[in-house]
Amino acid sequence: MIHHISIDAGNPRHVADVLAEIMGGQVFPAPPNFRPDSWFVFSGDEYGTMLEVLPSGTEMRPGEREAGFHAGDASGSPFIAVHAYISTELSGDELLRIGEREGWLARLCDRGPFELVEFWVENRLLIEFASPEMKAQYVGLLTNPEALQAATAELQMSE
Repeated sequence: MIHHISIDAGNPRHVADVLAEIMGGQVFPAPPNFRPDSWFVFSGDEYGTMLEVLPSGTEMRPGEREAGFHAGDASGSPFIAVHAYISTELSGDELLRIGEREGWLARLCDRGPFELVEFWVENRLLIEFASPEMKAQYVGLLTNPEALQAATAELQMSE
């Protein structure tokens, strides 16, 4: 189970506020050992789900005693490999409206055995959000080994 994930953003506070709106959570400043303008989004759910929103280019590097946050070198591409699948109480339409309001790409996607909303934070970071109905599809699939095996085989046959 994933309890938190760290992402970076060009406007960390704004991104944290939007994600808190989607997750029904609250935003708090990160502790002093984080880079300035780092924010935590707490969902308040039973799993302790949290997102850490850090300034763009933040890197974690091993230190003598613990990992630390540092400014990194820009790679030239605005896209990154990190993404997450997060359930929310909002509907697909509400998620799409928030994406439109922010000017961020948001679209309903059918992944075959389940649907989700691709939500491109600052048009560079993918978070896959799931409404309650979408979450039920996803959890129903990933908690049923036979269904998962059948869906995987079907997807590979369609390639």
